[in-house]
Amino acid sequence: MEQAVFNEKKQINDIEVYYEWYPNEASKGTIVLLHGFLSSSFSFRRLIPLLNKEYQVLSVDLPPFGKSGKSNRFIYSYKNMALTVAELVENMGLKNVILAGHSMGGQIVLNILHYKPDLAEKAVLLCSSGYLKRSKLPLIFVSYIPFFHLYVKFWLARSGVKQNLQQVVYDHSLITDEMLYGYLQPFLEDDIFMALTRMIRDREGDLSSAVLEKIDIPCLLIWGEHDRVVPLSIGERLQKDLRNAELIVLEDTGHLVPEERPEDVYQHMRNFLEN
Repeated sequence: MEQAVFNEKKQINDIEVYYEWYPNEASKGTIVLLHGFLSSSFSFRRLIPLLNKEYQVLSVDLPPFGKSGKSNRFIYSYKNMALTVAELVENMGLKNVILAGHSMGGQIVLNILHYKPDLAEKAVLLCSSGYLKRSKLPLIFVSYIPFFHLYVKFWLARSGVKQNLQQVVYDHSLITDEMLYGYLQPFLEDDIFMALTRMIRDREGDLSSAVLEKIDIPCLLIWGEHDRVVPLSIGERLQKDLRNAELIVLEDTGHLVPEERPEDVYQHMRNFLEN
């Protein structure tokens, strides 16, 4: 039976956070979904109906993406974004959740496991970013130039949504007009580019190996064999650094695994969560 969905915004940590809530009265638990860079909850639209058969699902638009707030005052560090998600989860009265993050969302999941280890009982990392350094100082300095956000907008427009999707999807026949518009829509307003400029300054870099080695919560890593954005070697390195991690590689798959292989991702998640 299809469950009702609630789309809401909450003021959390001085910014509006948009989320989609998919309840399930016979739920086996609550899965919190966090999307990747330049994306939104839209990227999970094929995975959510599968997960919602057995679980409650909370899908969050990470500020400044999707329908969440865009502010040049919010601190867009991974730590602050992680604590914002944790505060939302706690505000909703959810406990012992399963965190699942794609790409940058996976790094936010790891930050939550580091800063709020009691929030989740398990985690799923879908082509998670890892080991990225902070932006170089010249780029941070340049970001303070007036109207720098217009350069960010130009750079994204030049690369183009379709070209970006071709970079992250192995089978290009999966790219439809619906998909193109879904990923383009959040960037039709200028305020996102102001926030992205702030993010260039605030992003502190991914967690170090020394920090990752202290995380002992069970983690499932699912990777696309042909991921050109976050190569499989990153997944293999994360598996070694995390104390309790399992790595699954999907053949003929790129970076956007929730779009490309939702059924396989669901089955692997289900097996992991039931064991």
